[in-house]
Amino acid sequence: MGYDPTFLGPQVPLPVPAQAVRELPATHFTVLLDPVRRLAAATAVNVDGVTLLDVPRDDDWYLDPRVDADEQAGPALYARNDLDRGHLVRRRDPVWGEPGVAAQANRDTFAYPNAAPQASGFNQSRELWLGLEDHVLEHARAQRLRLSVLTGPVLAGDDPVYRGIGLPRRFWKVAAWALDGGRRLAAAAFVLDQTPLLPATELAARTHAAALADEPPPLGPFRTFQVPVADVADLTGLDLGPLVPADVLGVTAAQALPWRELHALPEVELGT
Repeated sequence: MGYDPTFLGPQVPLPVPAQAVRELPATHFTVLLDPVRRLAAATAVNVDGVTLLDVPRDDDWYLDPRVDADEQAGPALYARNDLDRGHLVRRRDPVWGEPGVAAQANRDTFAYPNAAPQASGFNQSRELWLGLEDHVLEHARAQRLRLSVLTGPVLAGDDPVYRGIGLPRRFWKVAAWALDGGRRLAAAAFVLDQTPLLPATELAARTHAAALADEPPPLGPFRTFQVPVADVADLTGLDLGPLVPADVLGVTAAQALPWRELHALPEVELGT
């Protein structure tokens, strides 16, 4: 049970949040739940691309019995609106190994602490965000197709509140893999931004109107950026340990490079 920090060979520890969290191990992954925000501060999953299995999707979301219901954003947040329950650990990422283990991993991803509210609707940028792990996995083919992926929302102090939950407008992801036969670590970081592209006054007015109508605040289309790993640590307050110096962009200081918006997977920089 739980995320294995030695999975790649080089150590990739769980991120360390600044705030108190509940550590919730599951099959091949771990969720670090912020009980105050009622959302995950971070998740971490091990992905074995060689033994991934195809398990049917059932979409049977459930409250995690290990924590109180009022410490996790449950079904009431998503009722009668167009918010998506966005998997933080992707459903297919931990679904590997023996069939029974893979089936349990599939079920485990539908616990509410592994969900975060996201803008609904299909668009090309959403598919780009969802395809990042597959793209990095393909890049790591020569290294036994193994990844460790850390993902979470940016829990900002000014997130708009809906039904008692602050809705994140940004999400982050750091993918790590081994190089040189497991002797060296590489990492790439990404940020998803669903902040509406509106003037501040209009955004404030729409957010206020939505609150009065018990509707979700406005969310924008998915925009995906490749960013320095240090910027993710700076945005979230997480200690990402060895992932910062392992950045394929060669950056170890926050804001040292401008964010680069991605429009297609071939634009992702993964080094050599």
